[in-house]
Amino acid sequence: MLLGMTADRGRTIAWPRAGARRQALPVTNRLRVLRAERRWSQADLAERLGVSRQTVNAIETGKYDPSLPLAFRIDRLFALRIEDIFQPADADPSV
Repeated sequence: MLLGMTADRGRTIAWPRAGARRQALPVTNRLRVLRAERRWSQADLAERLGVSRQTVNAIETGKYDPSLPLAFRIDRLFALRIEDIFQPADADPSV
């Protein structure tokens, strides 16, 4: 959403409205696989992370991206780096 426009040497320049949200980068994650390898239910993982089972489900299905503090709790729990768990959807998995 644009707040306004300004003419500059014959060009029209638009700037974003303060507080406007940027398009989110789609993210994929390995949370379901990591949880299944440990034979944990969503409720088990949720308890270990201090969140609801619904939050775990939403992260696994890509409906919600975790906050940075939650992502750090997830990486510590699985002893992996955040980027080993969460990657941009268009990332090359071999990198």
